[in-house]
Amino acid sequence: MTAIDSRSTIISNQWINDEYKHMIIQVDEKAANVKPGQFFNLLCPQTQADKPFFRRPMSTYFANSQTGQVEFLYKVTGSGTRTLAELKTNDKLPVLGPLGKGFNLKDHYKHILVVGRGVGLATLAPLAEAAAEKNILVTALLSARNSDSLMSQARFLNVNANVIEVIDTDNSSRVENVEAIILAEHQKRPIDAMFTCGSTRLTKLLQKIAINHNIDGEVALEQHMACGIGMCYCCVKPFNIEGESQPRSKRVCIDGPVFDIKEFMA
Repeated sequence: MTAIDSRSTIISNQWINDEYKHMIIQVDEKAANVKPGQFFNLLCPQTQADKPFFRRPMSTYFANSQTGQVEFLYKVTGSGTRTLAELKTNDKLPVLGPLGKGFNLKDHYKHILVVGRGVGLATLAPLAEAAAEKNILVTALLSARNSDSLMSQARFLNVNANVIEVIDTDNSSRVENVEAIILAEHQKRPIDAMFTCGSTRLTKLLQKIAINHNIDGEVALEQHMACGIGMCYCCVKPFNIEGESQPRSKRVCIDGPVFDIKEFMA
């Protein structure tokens, strides 16, 4: 799919809690034809206080190719997202996309597990919906610091996913507990594939389970980028490739951002 450089229009840009905002933009129908796991590179505006230079990559939270609307869920943490947070309805925002390779739902999958934390839940919600359209059962394990920080539950519940919530404040998000939950779910109904985004700790756990139990898995990586189209090589990371003695360098923007979880290197 060819990436489109669009001058989108802000439809809404609302706080959903004290850290995250939900932004809806209008692009054309072709630009909104996005696979789960793909992203857009947003040209953040400059303000008197913040002057971000590089674009910011952002995975889509929802996209409708019929209406041309694309949605993002983002955490306001630095200069780029601070200027995005100031955008109002009818403001213009240059966006490049859709970019990268998305998730792969194989035809034989009957039950998948999605595990996300923080904004990673935004990346996984469209995947759960795509799985449901293929009559694939979804178990969604949602992790956060506390119950107030959990997001996107409704998106998963709307596709009849089995939703499991774990949080730091009651220690249910401990790796050992999450592993026990996943293995128990796998015993009840075999998991054909696991997908994750948003936590290195959880990615390493899923990688271990995938290797030990011969389960497919993919991870959507979050990475600083500049061009988003593979030209600048600033998002290169090493990956372990089966049968190769040395790690291979890949560009997250164009070779990913979704990768085989067994190739992941922290």
